[in-house]
Amino acid sequence: MSPTNHPPKLSKMFFFFLLQIFISFTLFSTLFNKRKAPGLNNNGSQENVAKSHVAPKEPELVILLWSYPFQHNFTLNQCPQKFDGSGCFYTADRDMYSQAHAVVLHHRDVCGSKEQLPQAPRPSNQYWIWFSLESPSHCPNPAFMNNVINLTMSYRADSDIFTPYGWIEKHNGSVNFAIPKKTRLVAWAVSNWNPSSKRVWYYQRLKKYLHVDVYGMHHLDLPRHNNTQSQTFSTYKFYFAFENSIHEDYITEKLWINALFSGCVPVVLGPPRANYERFIPGDAFIHVDDFSSPQELASYLLSLDADEEKYKKYFSWRLKYQLPEQEPPWVVPYCKICKALKEAPSFRTIPSIEAWFK
Repeated sequence: MSPTNHPPKLSKMFFFFLLQIFISFTLFSTLFNKRKAPGLNNNGSQENVAKSHVAPKEPELVILLWSYPFQHNFTLNQCPQKFDGSGCFYTADRDMYSQAHAVVLHHRDVCGSKEQLPQAPRPSNQYWIWFSLESPSHCPNPAFMNNVINLTMSYRADSDIFTPYGWIEKHNGSVNFAIPKKTRLVAWAVSNWNPSSKRVWYYQRLKKYLHVDVYGMHHLDLPRHNNTQSQTFSTYKFYFAFENSIHEDYITEKLWINALFSGCVPVVLGPPRANYERFIPGDAFIHVDDFSSPQELASYLLSLDADEEKYKKYFSWRLKYQLPEQEPPWVVPYCKICKALKEAPSFRTIPSIEAWFK
């Protein structure tokens, strides 16, 4: 008899045994790698598994600019550090209206008719923020805002979101301010020349006793760039910060930028002196109300021009205070919304903007 032929069966069993070892090793490696190595997202790219141990971010508050102010576009979601915008997402995309936690309505861009306001159904507890840096004299149709506004934002100190044209900050004494070289006496830039306004009336009587360089329409050409304007104004000892209308807290860039930032002594015509002193020291400016007539004011300015030491006293406030760095226009007011929205009072509707803003 020939011997029994067993080797083929042994070979098959051995092959099957090796295959089981290979499969087990592969499964173990896969499970091990999933626990130890970066995973893959849906696109096949690696993700850091450490992210799974980070607490999820709080939902962002969506703040919708219904329109850019006066169609002046600026970069969103890049707030200066001192105006923390974290936790908020700013957008001008009206398609996000239903998702917005707040909608900012710039008055002059929506006051033409009620159809300029959002017309879609309003989400529950969505804040409508009324915004204006114009005075009541230049805010037509305020009644459009009755019973729809939840927060106010303006230059008024009693606004829910206070957005002044400027402010001063204390410094640590290390800031040295040098008075710019002066070669001229008085400057005034005016864009809206209204002969019936108080400021033009005052100027017409003052100019009999004092020469004033007037810039703007029908007067001297004024450079458009802010830095060039400041360089021009800095050569003057005094700047007329005359407001176009007289209202509480309405103290505009005429004081903050044209005068103080340029290194001039401001001569102001606006709300009473006490109102100005809520925001700047009393020895930082000259108020027309302190004089019985334009002629008396002219005499005082001429006396300061002849007395350098007396003139320099109007800069003594800079030993303690400074102006903050200038930010791009409109950025700071809008960046203030984020913090205000997080700290907003209980939801309420303001019956009449017209009654408050007057």
